[in-house]
Amino acid sequence: MGQYFDNDKLKSEINLFKTKILDREYSFYTDNGVFSKNKLDFGTRTLIESINLDELHGKVLDVGCGYGVIDIVLSKITDAFFEGIDVNLRALHLAKMNAKLNNTDNVKFYESNVYENVNSKYNFIITNPPIRAGKKIVYDIVMNARFHLEENGILYIVIRKEQGAKSMVRDLSKYYKTEVIAKNKGFFVIKCNLH
Repeated sequence: MGQYFDNDKLKSEINLFKTKILDREYSFYTDNGVFSKNKLDFGTRTLIESINLDELHGKVLDVGCGYGVIDIVLSKITDAFFEGIDVNLRALHLAKMNAKLNNTDNVKFYESNVYENVNSKYNFIITNPPIRAGKKIVYDIVMNARFHLEENGILYIVIRKEQGAKSMVRDLSKYYKTEVIAKNKGFFVIKCNLH
């Protein structure tokens, strides 16, 4: 995993892209060595568009936040407080820049290897997990989310069908009440309630 995230050796080439999501315009700084550096990832878009915004409240944790898209977009349209965590320091630096760029103040970004530096419980955990980090890391994120959720907490995940969505749904249902709430071009959005 170290090599995958060890991107400080890559030459920095910050660029900016604009995108529209949920009828609002956003701008994001990206760079070499971060996930989906040229455009908004389709899985992330599908995830954001599938979440029931009316129920999103309290504290939300985004695991593997990258350069901050989920937190920034959802914090602009809900009154929830967002924390985004990642092991990629370059992505976290960009996320903080993007929060300023999009005038977002109810968001905090910090470094954490999965839940290592997470010390509180959340009403929601949201993740577009880093598939390339391997199944062990992905399963650590999704299966252990339950220890960081409040009593009626909800976990949202997006994963591609060919990356094991069906087996993940089966495995998740051992710990959560699990439902596929959206399917879009091979992406599954999974909603998991604590039993």
